[in-house]
Amino acid sequence: MDLNSASTVVLGVLTQATSQDTAVLKPAEEQLKQWETQPGFYSVLLNIFTNHSLDVNVRWLAVLYFKNGIDRYWRRVAPHALSEEEKATLRAGLITNFNEPVNQIATQISVLIAKVARVDCPRQWPELIPTLVESVKVQDDLRQHRALLTFYHVTKTLASKRLAADRKLFYDLTSSIYSFACSLWNHHTDTFLQQICTGNEAAAANSLERTLLSLKVLRKLTVHGFVEPHWNAEVMGFLHAVFERLKQFLECSRSIRAESICRDRLEKTIILFTKVLLDFLDQHPFSFTALIQRSLEFSVSYVFTEAGEGVVFEQFIVQCMNLIKMIVKNYAYKPSKNLEDSSPETLEAHKIKTAFFTYPTLMEICRRLVTHYFLLTKEELTMWEEDPESFTVEETGGDSWKYSLRPCTEVLFIDIFHEYNQTLTPVLLEMVHSLQGPTNLENTNAILIKDAVYNAVGLAAYELFDSVDFDQWFKNQLLAELQVSHDRYKPIRRRVIWLIGQWISVRFKSDLRPVLYEAIRNLLQDHDLVVSVICIIFLNVCLPVDDFEFRTDQFLPYLESMFTLLFQLLQEVTQCDTKMHVLHVLSCVIERVNMQIRPYVGCLVQYLPLLWKQSEEHNMLRCAILTTLIHLVQGLGADSKNLYPFLLPVIQLSTDVSQPPHVYLLEDGLELWLVTLENSPCLTPELLRIFQNMSALLELSSENLKNCFKIINAYIFLSSSEFLQMYAADLCRSFCELLKDITTEGQVQVLKVVENVLKVNPVMGPQMFQPLLPSVFRGIIDGERYPVVMSTYLGIMGRVLLQNARFFSLLLSQMACELGQESDQILGNMIEMWVDRMDNITQPERRKLSALALLSLLPSLNGVIQDKFCGIINVSVEGLHDVMTEDSETGTYKDCMLMSHFEEPKTTEDEEPPTEQDKRKKNLALKDPVHTVSLQQFIYEKLKAQQELLGEQGFHALMETVDTEIVAQLQEFLQGF
Repeated sequence: MDLNSASTVVLGVLTQATSQDTAVLKPAEEQLKQWETQPGFYSVLLNIFTNHSLDVNVRWLAVLYFKNGIDRYWRRVAPHALSEEEKATLRAGLITNFNEPVNQIATQISVLIAKVARVDCPRQWPELIPTLVESVKVQDDLRQHRALLTFYHVTKTLASKRLAADRKLFYDLTSSIYSFACSLWNHHTDTFLQQICTGNEAAAANSLERTLLSLKVLRKLTVHGFVEPHWNAEVMGFLHAVFERLKQFLECSRSIRAESICRDRLEKTIILFTKVLLDFLDQHPFSFTALIQRSLEFSVSYVFTEAGEGVVFEQFIVQCMNLIKMIVKNYAYKPSKNLEDSSPETLEAHKIKTAFFTYPTLMEICRRLVTHYFLLTKEELTMWEEDPESFTVEETGGDSWKYSLRPCTEVLFIDIFHEYNQTLTPVLLEMVHSLQGPTNLENTNAILIKDAVYNAVGLAAYELFDSVDFDQWFKNQLLAELQVSHDRYKPIRRRVIWLIGQWISVRFKSDLRPVLYEAIRNLLQDHDLVVSVICIIFLNVCLPVDDFEFRTDQFLPYLESMFTLLFQLLQEVTQCDTKMHVLHVLSCVIERVNMQIRPYVGCLVQYLPLLWKQSEEHNMLRCAILTTLIHLVQGLGADSKNLYPFLLPVIQLSTDVSQPPHVYLLEDGLELWLVTLENSPCLTPELLRIFQNMSALLELSSENLKNCFKIINAYIFLSSSEFLQMYAADLCRSFCELLKDITTEGQVQVLKVVENVLKVNPVMGPQMFQPLLPSVFRGIIDGERYPVVMSTYLGIMGRVLLQNARFFSLLLSQMACELGQESDQILGNMIEMWVDRMDNITQPERRKLSALALLSLLPSLNGVIQDKFCGIINVSVEGLHDVMTEDSETGTYKDCMLMSHFEEPKTTEDEEPPTEQDKRKKNLALKDPVHTVSLQQFIYEKLKAQQELLGEQGFHALMETVDTEIVAQLQEFLQGF
């Protein structure tokens, strides 16, 4: 690509590519895509984005195309890789000058230089770092800033490389530039502090930006540039200087106005100082040992004493608390139980920690956390009053909550209490004892203190297990506090129910639950949204299926009123997160009481379609609705058919991969589809029509494939003739494609579907899935190496041989034709492999099926079958051992797999009743030869028929081919015939 002629052409196309008109935009994008692999294209782009006289949007686009090209074509092994000559020219051009006037473009240029450096520096680009070092020394403000920005991005990128050779190169680079980086940072920091003192805010802002960038460089070099940084005096000097600089910057914040341009950058710089310490501690815990004492003193001083008043801000407090937490929890600082097994470094760090965390220090931290940081703020109380639902969302873990101060303080409290529980338990208990009895409703501060202390007791529940008799506390005080109805007491009502939720899995007698349910019911009638939502979160804690203390009989008296109140709350709340909480608890209630929910779900059933429509833009809420529907269908059983006008379109949308919402809804949609089929009393046209979605789902080959096979099986059990008549051909095609590239587990799932088809429809099934059967036959005679696959192959062939001998004969002829062998030879090979691989079959049903199938070849004059007679008898006797049980009274044997009639099993209160599909499977078993034919009787009849066919002498000769021990066992099983 000739640069002079090409520049004008490329510039024109780039200009078109910035157009808002798609008719102009699309052809331009196509043209640029074609040029991506043309030699010289990136040189043209470099000329364009470094020409400051051109339109900013065009230059921006040129930078982006250049950056994307580095990702795709810079490496030598990449297809259409750039030539070494062009790359050399580009590298030189990128660092010719650092004078980009537009900030966004300057950042993109820095990033793309870093991307090239990742591949080429230092071997192919040794001049990059020296050029950057020289450029950051210049007096020109713009050039200095752009060079420093690039220096940072290059350092960041090189620090992220993890191969041993790359790490060594970065260590070498760090050792060569660390002194310069330190002096650069000190220079800009001192300049900033001087300018702030003289009141020159504009100049100070520029210096602060350089301070921030140079500190970012130092952070990467310090954390990633040394193997054992504690041996480097300069590194440790810098880290100790961080504390002094932090103090200076915090003091500076007193004199900088909140609206000043410096304020935001100053806070960013302060936070970056703390990140340096946190990263260094994370990467080099033993090197950090010399900084433990100073870090703890600094953090505790600013966070837990008056020293921080007027200078600290929320994110800084969070960072300091994280520093304390990381030191307290650090595994490297915890000695082994046997001190002799611990390293000297661990013992030294532990000694420093122990010396710092004295009783007075721990007590002050604990008290300050509880009585200062745990207190509800005025802003939170105002939000509670003005927007209770938003308050609830934040309190229960909304996105903004994750990054706020409160959760950080709670996590620090939990970690410190766990580490020093023997010291802190008496402190917390003393705080609890001081709050016994009712609290003055006029004293807001006393109410907030009690709320905070109860919060601490809930967070420390597992640590306080042996120190608090929670059952007595609940009966003597907490229950009474739940019954205080005054509006000012609602923080305590909310906190107490939360507190019980924390303790219920730790220590709470089952006998107290009815009293608790009644209290929750009363609170749900409180008409305070926040208290109500905390109640439903608590219900979520005490209702899960794995809660073995839950007793349905205790909950049933409250079921109707609870369900009604929960439904009213679901209608009252407006935010998606809250509705999801309520729906989840409703699902838990339905799951817990199962069929006993039926009288109470009418209102919910009527409301869910409206909620589904309202939540069109909220896929996570729709997921919660799907989960509720799953439990609702399971609770309603066959009556769920009444939900089909709403239910089936929901399933249709959720499992249609051509609809964008399927990304969120598919997993739950498939689960709902499955339980709907399992509980369906009959196949409706609408239910049959939904299966049109399945073909595309099978093509996805995703983690949902297992549920897809379960759904297919459910259709087969529900109505095999209608279903297979419509979809067998499509299914067979899909299975043939799947089997070309699928895991062993997936292969077994496909084969099990075919096996179920043959079980349900032995006459038409083999013809419908005929294209799959030759590969099954070949798998058997070739001796499939995976036992689970071989077992399924034999299950399929057993069904064909036993229940459709005519089709088996046709299949045998087809295989003989395909393999160019005699039918008898192939039959002999199959029987021999079947007998040899019987041990692959572990399911008793399949083992009995194999015996019945091979015996079905008798009586026969066929020489091959007579040659394999010994093997057939061996398999049959093995089958008898599997299924025959001896009657202790009569001493005779009976087949334990025989089923004579269908009785609906009686279920206990805690057991789930059988689904419609369970009943269908039971009815199917009543027609299955495995469960209707006595193996003992079948063997006797087949041997008798063979004897009649061959005569006494011929049959005797045939029996002599069988091992005498096997014959003896056979005779014992056949006594009485």
